[in-house]
Amino acid sequence: MLIIEALLLLTVFFFVASIAWSTIRVGISPMPSSQKAIKEMLQLTESTGDGPIYDLGSGWGTIVVRLARKYPQRQIVGYEISLLPYLVSLFLKKLFHIDNLTLYRQDFTHANLSAASVVVCYLFPGGMEKLTAIIDIAQDRETSSDNAKLKCRPDFIISNSFAFPSLQPEQEICLEDMYRLPVYRYQLK
Repeated sequence: MLIIEALLLLTVFFFVASIAWSTIRVGISPMPSSQKAIKEMLQLTESTGDGPIYDLGSGWGTIVVRLARKYPQRQIVGYEISLLPYLVSLFLKKLFHIDNLTLYRQDFTHANLSAASVVVCYLFPGGMEKLTAIIDIAQDRETSSDNAKLKCRPDFIISNSFAFPSLQPEQEICLEDMYRLPVYRYQLK
């Protein structure tokens, strides 16, 4: 019995340490979107075409799994850096037999985002700055560089709570909850 308890304790310690490490590395802990935010974000993905949807910081899979189930004809891609939320997302993908969902345990700033038609995100100000830099790089598509594969110029960006300082949202919805947080939709094309 002592061995089982020790293994359970080590497992818990490993996952807590993993979340702590990714929190320090990224600057924020994995935080799921509220149910009201998820509902609004899913509605804002309607009429965005049929191209791939990328969830940057897909966390526990609360949005990315629902997107994949809502749009079985579209490719859905999620990026998450923290191990435990990534594993939970993988488990949900297997549980629901979702074939159109691809998950990466990777920092989105080092990923090829060029195929993204729609980007959804619930980042933090530092993450939004990184995404802004990637989009700004993409505005000059003729520039040839080693970072060309990192270019991202989606048709739409849907962001929970945090705005892009340099972009004007096409839509801004104030959630009817105690925090009254906004959800933004930007149309870039």
